Amino acid sequence: MTQNITETCLGKVYLVGAGPGDPGLMTLKGKTLLEHADVVVYDALVSPPILDMIGQKAIKIDAGKRRGRHSKLQAETTQILIEKARQYPVIVRLKGGDPFVFGRGGEEMEDLIKAGIPVEVVPGITSGIAAPAYAGIPVTHRGYSSSVTFVTGHEAVGKYRPNINWGAIAQGSQTIVIYMGVHNLNNIVTELQQGGLTSDTPIALIRWGTRPEQEQLIGTLETITQQVEEVNFEAPAIAIIGRVVQLTIVNR
Repeated sequence: MTQNITETCLGKVYLVGAGPGDPGLMTLKGKTLLEHADVVVYDALVSPPILDMIGQKAIKIDAGKRRGRHSKLQAETTQILIEKARQYPVIVRLKGGDPFVFGRGGEEMEDLIKAGIPVEVVPGITSGIAAPAYAGIPVTHRGYSSSVTFVTGHEAVGKYRPNINWGAIAQGSQTIVIYMGVHNLNNIVTELQQGGLTSDTPIALIRWGTRPEQEQLIGTLETITQQVEEVNFEAPAIAIIGRVVQLTIVNR
């Protein structure tokens, strides 16, 4: 009997980007899916106002991952999506930012397709663009930067340890946006300087970008690690490095 139910009730998983936090940046398509979803599996960095968009009938499952506090392993999350898709028509996998920008959306899509589950991706606004914008920092600017690189600063993600050539990035891009780099900031700053960036290169750290509690720390590659220690600046935050940081709106 269970097999027949599975075959007739196979649902669809929507990998939905929640954006960086401001509910006004949530896409209309994503909001509509939240309102009509049967199940919503959400991440830790999805803001409360966006979670409030979820319809009352939906089953809510917290699959959040934060440094040192993983509520569920990635494989467990994927298995939940597969199981729920065999029970309900509309499953939303709600991910902070954009599912395909350091959001493991590609991994989940692959596993779902292998399991025979239909998948659709609904892009979201990534924090690497939105947070700088809310601080008045354009990641590209004709007078300052014609190139931008997005890179993870995470020391380790699961069993995968990124092999990032920071020297090549230092030489190859006028603006560098680093996700999840606060805990490894000292090493990153050192390697970027060894790669050719000068010690007076501007850097901005933005925490809780686009939210009411957004805060930022502006410095240089020479000063930023000491500044972080002095004010106890913590994750979640992104870093923007380059001359465009000079355009920041300090008192927003």
